[in-house]
Amino acid sequence: MAVSADKSALWFRRFVPNAEEAPIRLVCLPHAGGSAAYFLPFAHAFGARVDVLGVQYPGRQDRRREPCIDEMGALADAAFEALRPYLDRPVALFGHSMGATLGFELVRRIEAVADAQVVWLFASGRRAPARHGGQLVHHFDDDRLLAEVTELDGTDARVLDDDELMRSALPAIRADYKAAETYRLMENVRLHCPITALAGASDPKVTLDEARAWRRHAAAGFELRVYQGGHFFLADHRDAIVHLVDERLSGQAQI
Repeated sequence: MAVSADKSALWFRRFVPNAEEAPIRLVCLPHAGGSAAYFLPFAHAFGARVDVLGVQYPGRQDRRREPCIDEMGALADAAFEALRPYLDRPVALFGHSMGATLGFELVRRIEAVADAQVVWLFASGRRAPARHGGQLVHHFDDDRLLAEVTELDGTDARVLDDDELMRSALPAIRADYKAAETYRLMENVRLHCPITALAGASDPKVTLDEARAWRRHAAAGFELRVYQGGHFFLADHRDAIVHLVDERLSGQAQI
């Protein structure tokens, strides 16, 4: 069932005026507890050449009154229905951490639509979908969950210093972790688009072997790019990663 244009727009943030006319779209999916604004620097780096859409999950910031979605399949279904109006041109997806798994599930759904074209999946800071394991952080009590988020160093220091703000974000953070940690892929799925996996050399959450395992899901080409840093290596290497994405997409459309 298709969603209305207004409801669809709730899911996406376009930070650059006139970018909607670009020949290719880049849908950016944030990490657990993250928001669309995490990809604001991406949007500014590409300007109007690429239509960068940051995804805003329910249950946070301006969507805080909406219920969180704590199951990956349901989250992917809802995001896919919202994305349908934006599939009128080639689309690539960039997901970080939980967002990489969601991106994978979105590509599966988009590739089933005959008149839609996915040109690339960039999977950042996440083990391959067929790999399971890790801590069940969504079961942690509030204090331990906050400590986990703080330790990963992916949240703005101004937010971390505001205890009330952080605690108000806990329902969304917990729901996201639950969606990511309870996800299971029980079949051998190979996407028809190329996959680039990006990994931090010292990421405590993802080993290089787990990142390299994205290869088994790529029927149209695979590469692994490793950067110095931990789970949020993206922040320290944003320019290099934007350049990488730009190079890969430049061959897919007249950017």
